[in-house]
Amino acid sequence: MLDKETAEQERFARIRDPGQTRQVLLEAAEREIHLHGYQAASLSQIITEAGVTKGALYHHFANKQALGFAVFDEIWAPQLRSIWTEPLLGGKGNPLQVLIDTIAKAGDSMQEEDLALGCPINNLAQEMSPINEGFRIRINRLLEEWRDAIAVALRRGQAEGLVTRRVAAETAAALLVASFEGCLGMAKNAQSRELLARCSGGVTDYLETLRA
Repeated sequence: MLDKETAEQERFARIRDPGQTRQVLLEAAEREIHLHGYQAASLSQIITEAGVTKGALYHHFANKQALGFAVFDEIWAPQLRSIWTEPLLGGKGNPLQVLIDTIAKAGDSMQEEDLALGCPINNLAQEMSPINEGFRIRINRLLEEWRDAIAVALRRGQAEGLVTRRVAAETAAALLVASFEGCLGMAKNAQSRELLARCSGGVTDYLETLRA
C-alpha cells in the first residue's frame, strides 16, 4: 500500500497532467460501473478512487453519461476487439482454429473477479439498452462488428477449403457471439468456472464440426 506522502505526490502529479487525470478517472469509472452497474455507479466513489476533485471530473466529462460512453468507447470496446476480433483480421491460418485458441486463451486468463462480475458489455446491454439509446447503439455497433469479423473469417476459410460450405457464415457468426456471451452470463449467474468450461467446450465442439 502506498504511504500517505507517496499517495499525495501521485495525486498532485495527476492534477498537473490533465491526460493522466482523465485516464485515472476512466479507470476508476470502469471499475465502479463493472462492480455496481451504470445506474448505481457513484460519481462520488469514482472521484474518491481517482483521487481528484469534482471539478476535475466535470472538466473532462460533461456528465455521468459522457463518462459512461467514454468507458465503453475507450476501454471495453477496445478490449473486446483485442481479444476477439483482431486475431481474426490478419487473414492467416484456419479461422476455426483461431476461434478455438481464442476461447481457450480467454478462459485461461479469466480471474475469479471476472467470473463473479461477468462480461461488462453484456451487463451493460441488459441494463441500459432498453432505456438509453446512446448505449444501445454503441453496443449494437460493437456486436455487429464482432459478428462481421467472424463471418468474414469464415467465408475466407470456406474459400480456402478450411471451413465447410454447408454453413452460412453470417448464421454461424450470430450463433457464436450469442454463445460466447451466453456462456459468460450463465457462469456469472452460477458463479461456476466448471459451467463456463463446459459451455466453452460445447462451443469448441461446434467449431470442430465446421471443418471442411
